[in-house]
Amino acid sequence: MAEFNDVHSGTEMPEGDDAKCGFHNRMFLEPQEKKRSMKALVVKQAKKNCSCTPAKIKDYVFSFFPVLQWLPKYKLREYLLGDIMSGVIVGVLLVPQSIAYSLLAGQEPIYGLYTSFFAAIIYFIFGTSRHISVGIFGVLCLMVGQVVDRELQRAGYDLEPDALSVLTDTAAYVNTTISPVNRTSQELLCDKSCYAITVGATITFIAGVYQVAMGFFQVGFVSVYLSDSLLSGFVTGASFTILTSQAKYLLGLDIARSSGIGSVIATWINIFRNIHKTNICDLITSFLCFLVLIPTKELNEHFKSRLKAPIPVELVVIVAATLASHFGKLRETYGSSVAGHIPTGFLPPSPPDWNLIPNVALDAIPIAIIGFAITVSLSEMFAKKHGYSVKANQEMYAIGFCNIIPSFFHCFTTSAALAKTLVKESTGCRTQMSGVVTGLVILLVLLVIAPLFYSLQKCVLAVITIVNLRGALRKFKDLPKMWYLSRVDTVIWIVTMAASALISTEIGLLVGVCFSMLCVIFRTQRPEAPLLGWVAESETYESLSAYKNLQTKPGIVVFRFEAPLYYINKECFKSTLYKQTGVNPVGVKTAKKKAAKRMLREKEVDSGGNKTSISMDFVSEPLKFHTIVIDCCAVQFLDTAGICTLKEVCRDYREIDVQVLLAQCNPSVRSSLIRGEFFKEGEDHLLFHSVHQAVDFALGSQGHSGTSASK
Repeated sequence: MAEFNDVHSGTEMPEGDDAKCGFHNRMFLEPQEKKRSMKALVVKQAKKNCSCTPAKIKDYVFSFFPVLQWLPKYKLREYLLGDIMSGVIVGVLLVPQSIAYSLLAGQEPIYGLYTSFFAAIIYFIFGTSRHISVGIFGVLCLMVGQVVDRELQRAGYDLEPDALSVLTDTAAYVNTTISPVNRTSQELLCDKSCYAITVGATITFIAGVYQVAMGFFQVGFVSVYLSDSLLSGFVTGASFTILTSQAKYLLGLDIARSSGIGSVIATWINIFRNIHKTNICDLITSFLCFLVLIPTKELNEHFKSRLKAPIPVELVVIVAATLASHFGKLRETYGSSVAGHIPTGFLPPSPPDWNLIPNVALDAIPIAIIGFAITVSLSEMFAKKHGYSVKANQEMYAIGFCNIIPSFFHCFTTSAALAKTLVKESTGCRTQMSGVVTGLVILLVLLVIAPLFYSLQKCVLAVITIVNLRGALRKFKDLPKMWYLSRVDTVIWIVTMAASALISTEIGLLVGVCFSMLCVIFRTQRPEAPLLGWVAESETYESLSAYKNLQTKPGIVVFRFEAPLYYINKECFKSTLYKQTGVNPVGVKTAKKKAAKRMLREKEVDSGGNKTSISMDFVSEPLKFHTIVIDCCAVQFLDTAGICTLKEVCRDYREIDVQVLLAQCNPSVRSSLIRGEFFKEGEDHLLFHSVHQAVDFALGSQGHSGTSASK
């Protein structure tokens, strides 16, 4: 079916006065033929996806393992030095952060090192980004830690410290003396740290399965609902929760970790209730670490363009604090809480606890979404910056396997992290090979150095965690600029941040997503809908409220609706159109009917009275315009309600002798109008490819009708 500028026009050329109107009917568009057979589409996709040829198998293997593509092309002389330097530096920075973030996830320090090691190696195999650093991320550690605390309480590990130590000692004794035959009793007496990593590994496994499934079904579009402002607000709100969870270590307080709704407020209440129990040694140590870390971090950031590598101040602080704690006997003398024994080597692999999956399956959903959203966004950002491409679905596979495989080796959830990625990029990283170097640095710590951190105070690890929150907390400084750029994005940021901090991280994320979607709906529900004026000596029409010196054509109103027309905003469309034109056709028709009835009643009383003439004058009062041109350039789509609304508007205005013309409809809107039988009601429903064309037609048709009337 061919589409014309006027869909009702024929192909015959008009003659005489009709030529002015007919000139606009010559544009001819022939739509593409669309194959709508679902069966043919399914068969085509099945042949495409299910065919098995050697070439296709090779392409599939190379795309699933990107390392096979870039590693043979690795330029040793050009890339190796930068990769080694960046890998070593990131590894040195990652060691203290891995130990510190383990506390945030409710785990022993060794498990943080395991997590960072396996994530670096696995992403090297599956990842497509050359620059992002995959490892421990504070927000995900917090979310995992909240689930771990909840499951520990359910399992009965929320006992008093003295009772818990007795239970732990008993479990350790039984584990060393129990006969190999009775293994069930040994499993039942798993201590707190053992059960904590079991929960962490299980939720990590489920989150990884979700991420791989999202990659397989290509549902990466979920991440589009996580806007930059939403993610930024979520991370900042979660940073308050992280800071709160670490505050007790700064003061050396032994209090239970609050979880659930309002955990931040509950934690601070517990802290102030126990403030008199503050360990002065931990407090002084925390203060001294802040004095060293914050200025040095600021210097690193201020002189990053001049420094070849950032100063590894965290590692220096950890080494110095460990030596001071060991030789000063701070644990024995002042009761400072220390990291404790960190074993060397690797524990034998073990599967997740399948019985825990029903308990943590829902908790894994936001963890999986946040993990892949941050990883994909960072990989795309750095790929664009350095001029190469990444595959979003492959990135989901990569981060999914970075969670699934390590979950069998006592690890918890990982994702890309911005701070370490920036360090990796700035220190000369060229390829994913730097991840292998980072893994080797962590492996050295795991095999040799780890036990030396026995005397490291937990307050030092808490300080490192809090100092690394500076970037997220600094977002408050950007609020004025964000407000200037977009007030809606600023409100989304504030709502998400407040909900994440004051309610809970999971609910905060859900609140942010729902609120941002509501903002989109509200913006389409009450869109801008200005009247347009003509820019002299051009074919352009712009908003009369936005620009000066625009001209209007006599008897013609040009109206633009800047949103899709669908069931939510259909009433807004009609009310705004009536307000802008100053004429409600329904009201005009009603007034005419009332006047006609009044005139009939007056005729019955007095067939020639003056009142009748007044009513006739009211009925015959002319309108100020004869044509409305609706500019549909901003209408992306129509639904059934939108089509019915346009029909209703056109019908109502036609009944008061005003024609409605549509201009600049996109193919989707034109197709919807045709399927909705919009053009079957009369030949005065015309469709134009530009506002200027519609206005010219209206002027010509009005002039033609005026000439015919004079004849």
